[in-house]
Amino acid sequence: MFRNFLFRWVNKEFLVFLFFLALSSIFWLMMTLNETYEQEICVPAHLVNVPKNAVITTDIEDSVHVTVRDKGYTLITYMYGDRVPQIKINFNTYANRQGGYGTVSASELQKFLYQRLGGSSKIVSVKPDHLEFYFNYGQSKHVPVHLNGYIVPDKSYYLARTKFWPEVVTVYASRKILDSIKYISTEPLRIVNFADTVIREVPLVRIKGVKTVPSRVRVGLFPDIMTEESIEVPIRPINVPDGKVLRTFPSKVRIRFTVGASMFRNVQKNHFTVVADYNDIMGNTTSKCRIYLRESPHGVRNPHLEIDQVDYLVEQR
Repeated sequence: MFRNFLFRWVNKEFLVFLFFLALSSIFWLMMTLNETYEQEICVPAHLVNVPKNAVITTDIEDSVHVTVRDKGYTLITYMYGDRVPQIKINFNTYANRQGGYGTVSASELQKFLYQRLGGSSKIVSVKPDHLEFYFNYGQSKHVPVHLNGYIVPDKSYYLARTKFWPEVVTVYASRKILDSIKYISTEPLRIVNFADTVIREVPLVRIKGVKTVPSRVRVGLFPDIMTEESIEVPIRPINVPDGKVLRTFPSKVRIRFTVGASMFRNVQKNHFTVVADYNDIMGNTTSKCRIYLRESPHGVRNPHLEIDQVDYLVEQR
């Protein structure tokens, strides 16, 4: 019996304690919320009444961050209630049809916000301090996609080929901007130490006042292993006067170079040019003539002659 009495007494005391704790918490919360605070709230922004024949090339910011000073209970309704205002920008009011852009100034933006906030709220700051959008009426052009980034294959490999899907995109902008755009680059990429094919989906760089369709492309990076090869090429005399013949011994020279394994089968000797210049041997007292590698095909690396001097003989025709 004593035990039951003690248990009821403790429960009663505990309930009383909880009641006064809750009551004091409510008073504390009311006093706290009655104080003035500053709070940043996110206000959605929308562009409305856009004509069907207009293409928005740079969208308006989808939200505005507003720092508001007011009583705590008012700020709570902005943060967690349904009183968050929305800004609707009328295209027809702010569009400069000749310039292809529209701007909502800082003062107009604050006017929009004050119309949607409570009468006791004070705006401390707005970010961004203005809103802008760009548009045109369908002017566009097709431009190629270029790779932008730091691409380094694994040791003994090189980047043999780059492919985009699609390789050409459509850009919408004002005529002046369109005339200045020759290609669209990807956002900077950094891919290193790869030996197998890499396929990535990458965004294209964003340009103010320009809409790109599509805004993302797939890029394929195809590495190839490097191999050391050689080829024998004839020596071609140049600057030889009429009536004379310049002969070299040997008449051919071997060129060593590094090339991708898959590319080597396309390398032909006529892709290289090795010359012996008659002007170099005028007044020459030795029997040696210097030879030069003048041309080599694209994709061949570090081409060099096995020898850079040969014997020569000048004959009269």
